[in-house]
Amino acid sequence: MISDAIVMALAPVFFVLLLGYAAGKFRIVDNREVDGFNSLVMDFALPAALFAATASASRHQMIEQAPLFLVFGLTILILYAGWYLAVRTFSDVSRSDASLQALTIGLPNLAGVGLPILVSMNGPTGAVPVAVALASGSVFVSPLALLIVEIAASKAQGVEMSAGQILTALRRAVTKPVVVAPTLGILFSVSGLELGRLADACLSLIGNAAAGVALFLTGLILSAQAFRLDWKIVAATAASDIIRPLLAVAVVFFFPISSAAGKTAILLAAAPSGFFGILFAVNYRMDYATVGSMVVASTAFSIVTMAIAIGLLFH
Repeated sequence: MISDAIVMALAPVFFVLLLGYAAGKFRIVDNREVDGFNSLVMDFALPAALFAATASASRHQMIEQAPLFLVFGLTILILYAGWYLAVRTFSDVSRSDASLQALTIGLPNLAGVGLPILVSMNGPTGAVPVAVALASGSVFVSPLALLIVEIAASKAQGVEMSAGQILTALRRAVTKPVVVAPTLGILFSVSGLELGRLADACLSLIGNAAAGVALFLTGLILSAQAFRLDWKIVAATAASDIIRPLLAVAVVFFFPISSAAGKTAILLAAAPSGFFGILFAVNYRMDYATVGSMVVASTAFSIVTMAIAIGLLFH
């Protein structure tokens, strides 16, 4: 049943978030020193999961997912740019903070919410479009967000960046494991090579920890700061849970894509805000209170919006 799929997808997300939150609040785990957890997720577990999921797909499957890759990437890129420009125009938020807010709103929680919903509805094959959508986000918006943060960090130190330094910042952004892994996975799949059972098993063992550890880490980070609810959080929730799926509908309407792929793109776009913004903020020693509150509010409200999306698309 549709209601069962929604509960099965969202209940574990809240459970692991609360587990991490409780671990931090009761000082079971230090919620101020999270660099080790962050490195585990962003440098090892998530890249392994992305590479394994994309590289293990057949060439036919990957080529079949090309329209989804482009439609989803265009959707999140438009929302990313829209939020970044809006918050820079109408508030005094810095470039780096605006970039991570836009990343949080633009790129949904595909690993924690999108994956269990599609697998529950489509079986094991549901993992392929999720991996492709994650790869799309890692290729389209993650490097852009990281580049803006890198440039802003240099300017904050009083360094005016030359063309060569901007290229160096771009290189650092696009060579992050979370960007490189899905790109290599897609190329590996399209080349027609087979990953092999042993390699897949090795990568999956660490990769399977990505979603759970990332959600636990998100809860742990949130336990170190108070939840905020202001106009920006409300607007961010509306942007991620309402505008993003509607934007996907518009992109699908104007893009030549099959009905099944279009529905998948819209459903994945309806997932709540993801945790990349928080993890990048931790990595660059930035304030994560706002993006953390955005994730909590979006995830809570998505109980309603995900139910509507699934009902309209698949009932």
